[in-house]
Amino acid sequence: MTAKTSSARKNTTADIAAEPIPLRYGDDPYVWACWLYYEDGMTQGDIAETMGISRATVNSYLADARARGIVNISIEPSRLSSLTIAQELKRHFGLHDCLVVPSDDNARPLIERLGAAGAQALQKLLKSGDTMAVVWGRTIMAVGEQAAISGLQDMTIVQATGGTSATFAYTPELCAAAFADAVDGRLINISAPAIVSSAELRNMLMREPLIDQQFEALSRANRVIFGIASMRPNSTIHTSGFFESVSLQDYLAKDATGVVAGRFIDGHGRPVAGPLDDRTVGISLDLLKKINMRIAVAGGFDKVPAILAALRGGYVNVLITDAATGRGILNADGVTEIAQKLSQRPRAESEVSAPLNGARTQIKKFLNNPDDVVEEMLEGVVKAHANYLRPVDGSNRALVARAGPRAGKVGLVVGGGTGHEPAFLGYVGKGLADAVAVGNIFSSPPPGPILQCAKAASGGEGVLFVYGNYAGDVMNFEMAAEMAAEDNIEVRTVVTTDDISSSPLEDRDGRHGVAGNFFIFKIAGAACDRGLSLNACEAATRKANDRTFTMGVALEPCSLPQTRRHNFEIGPDDMEIGMGIHGEPGVMREKMMSADGVVDVVMDRIFSEMKPVAGDRVAVLVNSFGGTPLMELYILYRRVEQRLSAKGIKIEANWVGHYCTSLDMVGASISILHLDQELTDLLHHPCDTAFLRVVN
Repeated sequence: MTAKTSSARKNTTADIAAEPIPLRYGDDPYVWACWLYYEDGMTQGDIAETMGISRATVNSYLADARARGIVNISIEPSRLSSLTIAQELKRHFGLHDCLVVPSDDNARPLIERLGAAGAQALQKLLKSGDTMAVVWGRTIMAVGEQAAISGLQDMTIVQATGGTSATFAYTPELCAAAFADAVDGRLINISAPAIVSSAELRNMLMREPLIDQQFEALSRANRVIFGIASMRPNSTIHTSGFFESVSLQDYLAKDATGVVAGRFIDGHGRPVAGPLDDRTVGISLDLLKKINMRIAVAGGFDKVPAILAALRGGYVNVLITDAATGRGILNADGVTEIAQKLSQRPRAESEVSAPLNGARTQIKKFLNNPDDVVEEMLEGVVKAHANYLRPVDGSNRALVARAGPRAGKVGLVVGGGTGHEPAFLGYVGKGLADAVAVGNIFSSPPPGPILQCAKAASGGEGVLFVYGNYAGDVMNFEMAAEMAAEDNIEVRTVVTTDDISSSPLEDRDGRHGVAGNFFIFKIAGAACDRGLSLNACEAATRKANDRTFTMGVALEPCSLPQTRRHNFEIGPDDMEIGMGIHGEPGVMREKMMSADGVVDVVMDRIFSEMKPVAGDRVAVLVNSFGGTPLMELYILYRRVEQRLSAKGIKIEANWVGHYCTSLDMVGASISILHLDQELTDLLHHPCDTAFLRVVN
């Protein structure tokens, strides 16, 4: 398949791909559609959903590609190779994206081809308002010289290292200026040499207000672009003269394999200490790794060890390279066989012109790249709720309350997967949780962020972990507790089990934690804030868990950002009673019934376990799974109040709204906390978080 990109784009209809084209397909939707159809074996409907276009447009792309000779039921070997290698690099190293330049007849220098590819990639990777750090190098200069991106606003380009008086054409100053011209952005230079004569001089320079301001701008970068230098004699670090003031033998003797942003790394990506460390003025490896999008543009077979080291070290999440280098990287990391072209599957001509069935299965969402949804959400959370929480050590996966942890107080750490907002991060603040560990969608946070939270929340009196009873959460929180013990932090754990439909009463310990977490977190936070001992905080939290009962009903399933399709099916006239917050099956599937009928089914089940008597007091939560509006929630609450009132049970407090969701699932849950005096007092204890505020 030879992509005729220019003519193809001229004839593209107005219905172009709504999703950004993955980098490995270049900027040609015809190439993307034909690859998915002929190589991945997708149906036209699947291609339409993947590309975010109509099936009619897919039909047109495939037919036009055949008619114009773009595809002849075969794919040009070099293009096949580059696409396959890009796909495997992305999968093997967990990259955000990857673009591999096909092999050619060496008519153009590799640096020029990489520069053109990098310039093309930036068209998709940059957005208005971005701050991009630019590291110097020959390849990076080639990108800057070929990039010309119009339509961007409020762009900032920051020189990532200090400058030099060298005369080569790709100095830090010139590289940064080229990118500022390419995006018509504001340029911020670093007003200091990249390498100074002593550590003392570097420290003095870093205290200068002007340079401090420039590094503050550098710390705000959300994009960084850099090359990767090898340690071979023909590499940039040798030929530029940039490092001529020191001997590189100190680094070579310690097995330095490559250089990233002027910093030396070994074959595993670990920093290599040497004489330049305290004399270098520029972005550190730690700061580089904290930048959301880290774009490396590097190629040449001699650079395979250096690029592999940078990938292993986690410094790269967007890679732009060439096919030979990409294959070498994979082979060097143990991927000895690159997937070859998939078997040809002849398609009937009638399938290419099959009529559109009119059905739409894709759910519309406000997304950029679905793979970035968690990180972008957390970035928004930290900005929107900066008065309540902040990242721990710069990581949005571990958030700590600004007014929570304090000496002499038991720390409270909660956590779980995303997709349940405002749980769990919405309940971090004064009088409630001190810190929250955040996982991927419906997935447990890893032990690392949990441990960060434990350290941040610790006030010397121990830490209480409270989280839902799911296998991944239990494993990772237990591992973090063991690591915290090594740091002399005593941890107690309460696993929430309020979902009465997830397991029978005789197996209460096997139940899941769902929306009732809201009450259990509230009690735990109040106990900790009152200065109770770790034993007393744990006991109060366990009591709250034992006396909380939740049951949910789903009318429509949720849809995941990556697929934008329902992740299971509920019939048009059915509902799922006892649905979990991850889409777990309910206790029964019933025909749709009235709102009152739904509440009666749920309350009858809760009453059978709660066994209330007249005069008892409760707290009530009517919670939306994400897609149910307040109008319907209040109709449900109305019936809950009627049922409780009929039994002579007083509602001490109530909450109605979105408190523990399941993305966009249509449905609701009802949680009842059976109060006693201790729990009542703790429930009314003041708290102030982004999504829950209780005042005296």
